[in-house]
Amino acid sequence: MTLPATVSPLIELDEVYKIYSIGDQEVRALDGVSLKVHKGEFVAIMGPSGSGKSTLMHILGLLDAPTKGTYMLNGANVGGLEDKELARVRNREIGFVFQSYNLLPSFTAVENVELPMIYGSVKKRREKAQAALERVGLSNRMHHKPTELSGGQQQRVAIARAIATEPSVLMADEPTGNVATRQGEEIMSIFQTLNSQGMTAILVTHEPHIAQHGTRLVQVQDGKILADQLIKRRVLAEEWLAQPSNAMSTGVLDL
Repeated sequence: MTLPATVSPLIELDEVYKIYSIGDQEVRALDGVSLKVHKGEFVAIMGPSGSGKSTLMHILGLLDAPTKGTYMLNGANVGGLEDKELARVRNREIGFVFQSYNLLPSFTAVENVELPMIYGSVKKRREKAQAALERVGLSNRMHHKPTELSGGQQQRVAIARAIATEPSVLMADEPTGNVATRQGEEIMSIFQTLNSQGMTAILVTHEPHIAQHGTRLVQVQDGKILADQLIKRRVLAEEWLAQPSNAMSTGVLDL
């Protein structure tokens, strides 16, 4: 994706640091990171364990604050906001998908999807939750509890929960880490479909194959961005799944 220089980014980090003190040592989890993400991009952030990619995701998702540097989100400086205001911005602007699903076991799928909207005082919550579950192909599982769903289905519920509030950006931290390979491809297909419909997405992964589903690759190591480039030939999940060897190579087929 090539954008005119005049287009304002949805997200802009400028010289962001995250520094921890461990005894007499200073650890720079992020070391002067600058990054711009425009609306409609699908950015994959990739790096080995300890590279700083998860810290970067936490900063981007307003789950942690930088030690220094500037974070602009939708044109607003969010770096100095108080906790209550940060929570409000997170609820309104950001949808999260985590590796471990984070579903409440006593709630049905549709009730789990409704949760963020309850905190945000959103109207017509049930209607929006049902629409989000339909978008991820779970219209026939709305009233099932997590224990009655496969791992792939639980992650789909988590995705529906993340998009139900119509956030500005969808952020995912290793979303395929707890599912079989085929299920992971099904999940990435959903992300690609949402992106093709205009959803901005940021994905953290340590797997090169998963990163290739995005439109742009940011490589992180030692708290710095080593490379930032467009993906010339992104992997399309539907193409991958169409190959008979891949369709038969993994266990659970039901999502």
